[in-house]
Amino acid sequence: MQATMMQVPLSLNHLLERAGTLFRDNTLVSRRPDKSLVTHTYGQWYRRTRALASALQRLGLKKGDRVATLCWNHHAHLECYFGIPAAGGVMHTLNLRLSPDEIGFIASDAADRFLIVDDVLLPLYRQFADAHRFERVIVFPFSGAPVPEGFDDYEALLAAADPDGFVYAPHAEDDPVAMCYTSGTTGRSKGVVYSHRSTVLHTLVASLADYWGLKGTDVVLPVTPMFHANSWGIPYGCVMMGVKMVFPGPHLHPDDLLDLMQLEPPTLALGVPTIWLTLIQTYERALTEQPGRWKLPAGMRSLVGGAAVPESLIRAFARHGIWILQGWGMTETSPVCTISYPTASLKDASEDERFRRAAMAGVPVPLVELRLRTDDGTDAPHDGQTMGEIQVRGPFITGSYHGAGSPPDKFTADGWLRTGDVATMDVLGFVRITDRTKDLIKSGGEWISSVDLENALMAHPAVAEAAVIAVPDEKWGERPLACVVFKPGQSADARALGEHLLAHGFAKWQLPDRIEVIDAIPRTSTGKFYKLELRRRYAATPSARQP
Repeated sequence: MQATMMQVPLSLNHLLERAGTLFRDNTLVSRRPDKSLVTHTYGQWYRRTRALASALQRLGLKKGDRVATLCWNHHAHLECYFGIPAAGGVMHTLNLRLSPDEIGFIASDAADRFLIVDDVLLPLYRQFADAHRFERVIVFPFSGAPVPEGFDDYEALLAAADPDGFVYAPHAEDDPVAMCYTSGTTGRSKGVVYSHRSTVLHTLVASLADYWGLKGTDVVLPVTPMFHANSWGIPYGCVMMGVKMVFPGPHLHPDDLLDLMQLEPPTLALGVPTIWLTLIQTYERALTEQPGRWKLPAGMRSLVGGAAVPESLIRAFARHGIWILQGWGMTETSPVCTISYPTASLKDASEDERFRRAAMAGVPVPLVELRLRTDDGTDAPHDGQTMGEIQVRGPFITGSYHGAGSPPDKFTADGWLRTGDVATMDVLGFVRITDRTKDLIKSGGEWISSVDLENALMAHPAVAEAAVIAVPDEKWGERPLACVVFKPGQSADARALGEHLLAHGFAKWQLPDRIEVIDAIPRTSTGKFYKLELRRRYAATPSARQP
């Protein structure tokens, strides 16, 4: 017997046509560099996207050619998300927060042929222009100023194109549509290439009710950059559902985001913990210093990821009626792998238990297989205690890197991705990230989780942020050192912080031996704590136990 279902390939082009047909009057809002707002309907966006695809083909784009983007979050970047693959190309988002040398290396490694760049980012482009020569550089006049000579004008190309006569490039569902590079904090960045099939499947899974929970009536504010793992895939889901998107452009300061929320109140907002931490601190300070200036959108949902989300941050937003969902994933996983949502098993759980679970990485989403592999090569039991490296596989998880294959330090012999994250899993399937393999602290033969220490320190009322690293110790091998940033006008000494950690269940031997007070914690281009820099700064100095 054979199945009778049609063999219709999964394709982003279907999502584009769906949006242009069903959601023509729905809107997209973009914030310009001068903070003014511009609105496009999905009907306008659809025609502009097809015009972009037609223009790229007229410029000579061939199937599989890479088209890089160096752009903030706005409607034209969303046009690239669908127009480039529609023409047969592969969209390659360049991370504008990397150094010019790194951007140049990545563009060269990907063999990018064309570049689409915001005019306000041309100074950055010029810093790496000699490292990789693009055949065409197309400038989007984001600021409204004329495009400089020597560059192609994005708007002029679209105006001269024929969206009605455009014909989609022939493709299969396994053809590439986009690529992103890993953060590269421990070595050179590596390229991950997504397909039509993987992107559509990821979109369908992530849009489920317990995850993004997208509805056609939603208003989505993607603070997560569109160059960071494709803004976690949310642009594809919004187009699929015709959801209104409000793009913040380059304005990511807490004041700017809070101002934008007053103009266009979101029902769902996405961002990394750093953004949300500074936003809630700014908001709560304004409640006393500038009462009435801002109001957080009632009932807004928020998905936060990219780094561990401390329970204190979740509780802070909950006080204002906003529940934070924490997600975990990587560039290699498209990225959604787990989300911590209120499962049926928590229906009768206490408030404290619900918060404790919300601060975990969550439960694996459908189609993702996840295991914890211990040092002895066995799978860790689901006891909530035994740690192991997270290994995953599934239809939207990469099986290799562009040009680098499947090195054994990143992939197992039986085909699982080695994430480098260490975690536990309990009987309810909740994953709790304890550390990166390189960040675990082994003291006297016992493991100490830097993430647990960081989250507990950030629960102290005087602490804004905290990062914990290992420093060498002659007796114990390694000891924890805490780098602490205090809130404005507040402080605490080492003894007070130690007592705070003891009250949170840590044993004396687990407490940091040193507390370094710093102005700011260095971060990677994606907002994660840059512990490599902290280790360079402090780890060469042996620990000295503080009283």
